[in-house]
Order: sequence, then C-alpha cells, then structure tokens
Amino acid sequence: MGIFSKEEKIAVQADQDNGSDVGYGQVTDNADQLQRRLGNRQIQLIAIGGSIGTALFVSIGTGLSQGGPGSLFIAYTLYSCLLGLVNNCMAEMGTLFPVSGGFVRMAGKWVDDAFGFMAGWNFFLYEALLIPFEITALNLVLSFWRDDIPTAAVCAACIVLYAAINILAVKAYGEAEFWLSGGKFFLIVILFMFTFITMVGGNPKHDAYGFRYWKTPGAFAEHLSTGSLGRFEGFLACIWSASFCVVGPEYIAMVAAEAKRPRIYIKTAFKTVYWRFGIFFIVGALCAGIVLAYNDPQLVAIIGGTSSGTGTAAASPYVIAMTNLGIPVLPHIVNALLVTSIFSAGNTYTYAATRSLYGLALEGRAPHFLTKCTKSGVPIYCFCITMCFPLLSFLSVNSGSSQVLTWLVNLITAGGIIDYIVMSATYLCFWRACKVQGVDRTLFPYCGKFQPWSGILGLIGMCLTVLFYGYSSFRPPSVATFFSFYTMVIVAPLLFVIWKVIHKTKFIPPAEVDLTWERPIIDAYEASFVSPPVGFWTEIIQMFGFRRKAKDGLRSDSVSGPVGT
Repeated sequence: MGIFSKEEKIAVQADQDNGSDVGYGQVTDNADQLQRRLGNRQIQLIAIGGSIGTALFVSIGTGLSQGGPGSLFIAYTLYSCLLGLVNNCMAEMGTLFPVSGGFVRMAGKWVDDAFGFMAGWNFFLYEALLIPFEITALNLVLSFWRDDIPTAAVCAACIVLYAAINILAVKAYGEAEFWLSGGKFFLIVILFMFTFITMVGGNPKHDAYGFRYWKTPGAFAEHLSTGSLGRFEGFLACIWSASFCVVGPEYIAMVAAEAKRPRIYIKTAFKTVYWRFGIFFIVGALCAGIVLAYNDPQLVAIIGGTSSGTGTAAASPYVIAMTNLGIPVLPHIVNALLVTSIFSAGNTYTYAATRSLYGLALEGRAPHFLTKCTKSGVPIYCFCITMCFPLLSFLSVNSGSSQVLTWLVNLITAGGIIDYIVMSATYLCFWRACKVQGVDRTLFPYCGKFQPWSGILGLIGMCLTVLFYGYSSFRPPSVATFFSFYTMVIVAPLLFVIWKVIHKTKFIPPAEVDLTWERPIIDAYEASFVSPPVGFWTEIIQMFGFRRKAKDGLRSDSVSGPVGT
C-alpha cells in the first residue's frame, strides 16, 4: 500500500533468505521533514495551553448571563463529557499513528479523500481565524488599563512575536509555550482560590455568600422566551458557550508528529484531557456561577452592550465579583495573566494552522511546494501563508474590536465542532476496518473504552450541536446573522462535494483501509530508544539542575528495528 513510497526517509533491506518480516535500516523521526523535538513537559503544557483560552475567563460570562449558574454548570458538564467521548476516539488513533497533520490526514486515509480535503481546509481556516481573534481580544484586555494604546501597534507587535517564535525550531516553540501555558495554569489556580476563600467569608465585606446566587436570583435564567421554554433556551445558550470554550484533543493530535516518544508522551497527554475537562471547565463553570449573579447590573450592561468592557477583563465574572467585593489589586493581576493567556492561545493557533496546512500539502490537497521545510523542520511556506491571517486583526482599528470579535466567534465556533464530527466519523471507519481485517485493538498503545458507542454518541452529539447552535438567527429571521453562524456549516459540505466531483473519489471499504501506513516507521523510531521515558516532573526538576543524566537516549543513527510487517 505504498508504505515506503518515494521517501529516502527509511531505507529498508529485508532479510529475503529467512523470510523475516523485520527490516534493518536508518531510523528517522517521520516519513516527512518534521522533527521530533518536543519533550514530555512541553507536550503536557501545550495540551493545557491549547485548551484554555479567553473564553474560560471572560466569555463564560455571556453563558452565565443568558442561562444562569445551574444551566452553565450542567451545560459545561454535558459538553465536556461529550467531547471526552471524541477524545476517547482521537486518543486511540493519535497514539497509534502520531503522524503529521493528525486527524486531517487520517480522514482522507480511512474515509474518503474528499473527506480529508474538507477536514483539512476546515481545520486550517478554523485555526487561522482564531489568530486574529486572540489578537483582537488582546487589544480589548489591554484597554482595561487605558484606552489610548494604539490598536495597530498591538496587532503589529503580536504578529512579529508569533512569527519570531514559530519560525524557529519546534523546540523553541515548545519552550515558549511551556512558560506561557504555565501562566494560564497559575491564573486558574488564583481564580479558584479566590472563589473558595471569598465564598466562605474571606473578603473585605466578611460576607460568606456561599451559593447565595443559586437561590437569589436563582439557578436558571430565562433567555429569549419566558417560563420553562425560556429556561431551556438559556440552557441551550450555555451549551453554545461551552462549545466555544471547551476544546483540547485537536491540539494534541497536531503536536504528535513532533513529539519525542509519541506512544508514551502523547498517550499521557490524551489521558490527562479528562481531568483537565473536569477541573478547568466544569469546576470553572461552577466557580463563575458562585461568585456572581446572572442578573448582576454590570454583567448585564456589558453583555447587552450598554456599558464599556465587552470582551475585556472587565467583562469577566471574576473581575466584576472582585469589584463588587471591594478587592483592589487582584483585578490587575488577573488582567496581566489574561494577557499571557491570550498571547499563548494565539501562539498555539499559529502552530496548529501551519501544521494542518502542511498535512494537506503532504496528501496533495494543497500545492506541493508547501511541503518545503527549513533545516530545523519548520514548513516555511505554510508558515508564510498562515501569517497572512493575523493581518485581519487590523480590521479592529476601524470596525471596533467588539464587532470583529463577534464576527470571528460566530464563524469559528462551527468550524471547531465540525472538527470533532470529523474525528468521530473517522474513528468509526477506523474501528470498522479493524473489525473487518481482524486487527486486535487491545494490542494498541491506547485502546478506547466503550467503542464504537463512544464514537457514535460523540458523532450524534456534535452533529446536533452544530445543527442547532445558530437557531437564534431565526428569532427574528436575519440573513446576516444566519450566515455568521452557518457559513462554515455550508462551506464544509461544499468543499467535500467539489473535491469528490472533480477527483471522482470513493469511500474506502473497510477491507481496503490501510492500517499499516506510517506505523512501521514510528515503531522503528520508538524501538530506537535505549533509556526509559523521562517523566514530567523529572523534566521539571531538570530545569533547576537536578537529575540531568535522565534523558531520552537514542541508539546510533544506523539501528535495527521493526520497520515492516
């Protein structure tokens, strides 16, 4: 099936005399030009950094205002569980095949080439549009301190910094993201401690408010309608809020091709997604509903656009709560950490967009010249195209940052949900192929639980979410609002149909799905390590000069290993 095609990447000389299926040759990182340089600590923090953005700290206030604390908590819990099902699928595929392009290439390899084309361009546009979103959000956060900061200067500075970090070797990106993501984690800890300490009375007013706001004004708010229907629509609004906020598995899939020991480190990253969902998003939603009432005048005024601060730290439920309690310095600390959080998210999106475009080029779904990489393994032309998208942030100079944010959020959210639909559908085809071809999944580095029902439920749940999340555009009917919500939902099927018609592609039967692909190359790479894996905390203490001898040691470049089956 063309496993070792065109590649001087791995030279295999099989032992024809004894019929051995084990080859001997030069082991390399990948079947392409990307290099595995990301260590365990970098991968784990990138997984955190990619999943935590502005929404968890600021935009979550919109869900609170529209649905109330009860709806917010239930919605974030349900959506986190739903995305956990998708992660269960992606973890099995991503640890077995930690390839360049991640799920984007898997979709074309195991479902249909047209499906891979659609998945790849949807993910690229999703990630690329997130970059100007974060730059625009950064402008708004900086306005918390003063309004005369030049918007264009901030946009230009961010673009230059993103370019400088991502043009270097992937290890430099990983190191930068490690420290930036650490700031996000520190911010979460501060906000959770603030919630607990103040709710039991540790505040200037000595007010032990506890769960007061769940009783008055109540746990469930009415949205668009009144009565039970209004409360249900408030819950739906919280679901849409969660669908923008709760993310994760796609970023681990993208870094897998540049991770050392992917079968171990990437597996660990996927497994930690579950507790990250539980702690960061579910507990985060609970805390937001504890510290502030959904009908707080400042929150309602900001969400409704009648007060300044929309999208900034001033719109954060936590900052409003700090102001209400008379806490002076903490809002400024939160805002400073928000700056690092937003910058980190934009940095991750730049990386992911570049690698997804590279994955498209590898499979012939983007121009071949985009496969060109620098000596340090950076897809240089993909990087240049990606860096055109941050220029959209300059729209905020004239259009206003809040309006640009609204446009981008509506366009982006659908693209993210479509990614999860692709992952679930791809996994079901992969699972079916394993069953038909008699492959024992329990021998995989990660075997997903409750399959195929995990994939089926994930697919159905995500389809329903993307289908109905823009229903408010019909109340009252608005063409402009409709297209802002459903543009990507329309574009994605069009991409699929166009590629399928032009190239006359066919869905791949389960018996013909290539379950070998680049697996021999990855097996050989993993087998070339002579030392045990380095743990996360070991790598942390190595930064301070301890246990420096513990390393991911490789054999010499010319080694023997299982490179064919």
